[in-house]
Amino acid sequence: MPNIKIFSGSSHRELSHKIADRLGMELGKVVTKKFSNQETCVEIGESVRGEDVYIVQSGCGEINDNLMELLIMINACKIASASRVTAVIPCFPYARQDKKDKSRAPISAKLVANMLSVSGADHIITMDLHASQIQVRRREKKHFRTAPAAYLLLGLCRQFSGDMVILQPCILVHPCQ
Repeated sequence: MPNIKIFSGSSHRELSHKIADRLGMELGKVVTKKFSNQETCVEIGESVRGEDVYIVQSGCGEINDNLMELLIMINACKIASASRVTAVIPCFPYARQDKKDKSRAPISAKLVANMLSVSGADHIITMDLHASQIQVRRREKKHFRTAPAAYLLLGLCRQFSGDMVILQPCILVHPCQ
């Protein structure tokens, strides 16, 4: 699989290794560290110029730190001239905050989607959002659309049955467009 690189955030390295192993690839080199004031620093350790980059980072555990690390990784890859950056987020952060339930309440899921878009993500792969209504429109008129995992799985089975990789019943990875 030329032109594809997979990087792992620190939230779930085991999942990232399983995805890379299943695809017969090595994980890309990335170093994440914290400064003394707890700022996150990310260094991509190899060239991503012209590559399709997949960054695996879950939104569980230390959600805010993991989200910030993901945003920095996406931005670092875009600045380094990656052709396309796809965020693979098995557990979308703030997915339950997808609508206004009270006056003056934020729609945090939309904020997270907007931050992913602004940081440079071209695509987001996630599963079972709280609701399928989270959507963000970028300036380039590209869309992030969401659908429940069952619909994604059925659609991909019909479209790409020969190339699909299923790692677990709830995790689907497909490297094609």
